[in-house]
Amino acid sequence: MFKRILTTLLFTLLPFLAFAQQYILIPMDESQTNHLKAYGVIFNHLTDGNTAQWLLNYRGGSFLAEVENDIVRKSRLRNVQADVISASQANNIVNQVESNSSNTSVVNLEKAPKIAVYTPDQALPWDDAVTLALTYAEVEYDKVWDVEVLEGKLDEYDWLHLHHEDFTGQYGKFWANYRNMPWYIAQVKQMEAMAEELGFASVSEQKKKVARTIKDYVEKGGFLFAMCSGTDTFDIALAAEDVDIAPEQFDGDPADPNAQSKIDYSKTLAFEDFDIVINPSEYEHADIDVPVSINEVDQSLDFFTLFEFSAKWDPVPTMLTQNHVSSVRGFYGQTTAYQKDKVKSSVVVLGEAPGRNQVKYLHGNHGRGTFTFYAGHDPEDYTHRVNDPPTDLALHPNSPGYRLILNNILFPAAKKKKKKT
Repeated sequence: MFKRILTTLLFTLLPFLAFAQQYILIPMDESQTNHLKAYGVIFNHLTDGNTAQWLLNYRGGSFLAEVENDIVRKSRLRNVQADVISASQANNIVNQVESNSSNTSVVNLEKAPKIAVYTPDQALPWDDAVTLALTYAEVEYDKVWDVEVLEGKLDEYDWLHLHHEDFTGQYGKFWANYRNMPWYIAQVKQMEAMAEELGFASVSEQKKKVARTIKDYVEKGGFLFAMCSGTDTFDIALAAEDVDIAPEQFDGDPADPNAQSKIDYSKTLAFEDFDIVINPSEYEHADIDVPVSINEVDQSLDFFTLFEFSAKWDPVPTMLTQNHVSSVRGFYGQTTAYQKDKVKSSVVVLGEAPGRNQVKYLHGNHGRGTFTFYAGHDPEDYTHRVNDPPTDLALHPNSPGYRLILNNILFPAAKKKKKKT
């Protein structure tokens, strides 16, 4: 009788015993079937209260976690390549990665950051590469806009992405080509109504206050990620905090004729020594952005190169540049890339176009927080013109350009290691 009970018990426990002390390795090299979904699997694993390890520079920045919470099944349902290995195999991999003879390192991922995206309510996921990536990877996020920012709601979030916003209050400098279009007219009316409701004299003054509030959020320890015009216009708005740089077409009164001489570069995060563009008909805010040269550069030859950092000594830039390739295909946006001589020396350049003095991807610290700027609009839409169809990430599950976006959502989950002495 006892033997029969024991046998029944063993058969009942067998499925669980099979996974005892087992681990899941999610490779992120060329063997991975869906890099973008893999980030979502790990992020949600952390959200559910579990931990994981990020194996920097090991097979493209692979992930290692204990087999629990049905992570194996969830990976396979999302077509994510995942290998179940024994505890001894996992231990051997960790020892190999931690070896002093290799430029690899183990970073513990402990708690998923709470994510906010600065974007208007009416914006759809495909309006912005980051919301597109988060949606495809199945990572939850909340939307915040000017009202929430000014009410102090950012304190509830660890990580903030800036939608492709014009923080100078010039509506993306679309006035010259689109001022008679219904969507442009509606956007202006909506923003002007909000500014009036919030007690600002103009949209430009409202946006400057929003930019200043976001900067304070970073200073207190927030993680900021921005793309395209959400990067340079943010810094321009900070530098022009006490200066009217908006032409009459945007705020009803002329820009300060001495505006350039009053720009304060000490207030910016990433850029300095730039000249602002006052002309309302010119589709640029400043000379931070590189000149558009779609007809001058062969698309098949347009790449930017990711720098390689020391995984053990510089884990942060290493995390942000994890990829299965070292060169990433270029892509345009209202802000396509940054003039290298406009980037502050305190900023870490993560990726640049070799031979063209163009910075594509950068990172820096401010106070207790960090900022990461990524130029261009959509890594899988080379030119991205107004009214282009949305990008279907199911067609680009291994996109190196989108991987850089998703590196940023895991970076805040990393436990800080004590610096080696």
